[in-house]
Amino acid sequence: MRDRPFELITFDCYGTLVDWEGGITRAFSEAAASDGVELDPQVVVRAHAEIEPRIQAAGYRSYREVLRQTARAIAEQLGWSISDERAAFLPDSLPTWKAFPDTNSALERLADAGYGLGILSNIDDDLLSGTLRRLSVPFELLVTAEQLRSYKPEHAHFVEARRRVGERRWLHAAQSYFHDIVPACDLGVPVAWINRKAEAATGKARPDRELRTMSDLADWLT
Repeated sequence: MRDRPFELITFDCYGTLVDWEGGITRAFSEAAASDGVELDPQVVVRAHAEIEPRIQAAGYRSYREVLRQTARAIAEQLGWSISDERAAFLPDSLPTWKAFPDTNSALERLADAGYGLGILSNIDDDLLSGTLRRLSVPFELLVTAEQLRSYKPEHAHFVEARRRVGERRWLHAAQSYFHDIVPACDLGVPVAWINRKAEAATGKARPDRELRTMSDLADWLT
């Protein structure tokens, strides 16, 4: 490990390790279908990307509640009227969201190579515990929104991770430019952009490395 630039790698979870778009669209499609409603999955994804950050920015509440409010707002925007109780379908679905096909093999390669691994996520601890059962490696560092009462792109996740990481050389890897690349660059945290959708940077922040997949990250680091 001495010849390597990093000793520990943290990840955003949903969007980087876990297919959140697939999980969200399946949850919406199944719930809406049971009410006789048909929704366009891509419209749901776009609405989620617009509405969820706005709800998070309004002040801390549990991620379960963020998802419930987001689900109800999306449904209302798309002409499907549901109650707060009914909107719980979205957070209830989260533990079923699947890892990307390349996630576990890449994580295993990194763990076998001796890297410490961690997660920095806008999530509740109990919801993350359901997801961890779908990931094939242990994580020594878990920093959540519930622990900090703060959501990325606020800086708290990165500040707390730096405190726990100490002197070890640390790389953060994430898919979201808005939630992760920008704050990591703001704080001088080395960051790899797992740019799964080949998106263009929307601001001045530039990652230390841009890759398309988790497999590419493992190829680079092992």
